[in-house]
Amino acid sequence: MKYGVLKENHLFVKAYNKGKKVVTKHIVLFVLEDKKARYLQKRHPRKEKINRVGIAVTKKIRGAVKRNRTKRVIREAWRSLCKTHEILCGRLIVLAAREACADAKTPAVTKDLIYAAGKIGLLIKEKEAEKERC
Repeated sequence: MKYGVLKENHLFVKAYNKGKKVVTKHIVLFVLEDKKARYLQKRHPRKEKINRVGIAVTKKIRGAVKRNRTKRVIREAWRSLCKTHEILCGRLIVLAAREACADAKTPAVTKDLIYAAGKIGLLIKEKEAEKERC
C-alpha cells in the first residue's frame, strides 16, 4: 500500500495533542483521523484513501548517523507491517522513536509496531475487512 508522507509541523502537533497514543519499548505510535482524507482520495489516481505517515526522531539519539539509521529501521518496520497486515486508511500516523530504538534491529521494531497497531485499533479485523479495506 502506498502511503503519503507527513511533513508539516502542525500535523505532527495535532497528532501528538489529539490523537490516540500507544507506547512500546522502541516506538510511540500516534494515530488521528485525517480530515483531508476525502480531498486526497479525489486526487489519488486510483481514488483510494491513503494514510499519511511521519517519523520523528529526537536529538536525544546522539549523532546524525544513528538518527538516520533509526529512521531507516522504522521505515522498514512500517513497510513490513503494511505487507503482512490490513490497515485502516485515512489516518495521520506518527511513529516517534524512543532511545532504545537506536540500537534495535528491524524485527524487534516490527514486533513492537504490530503490537501497538493492534492495541490502538489500526489493524483491520476479519469482520471489518470488507468495509474498510484500502
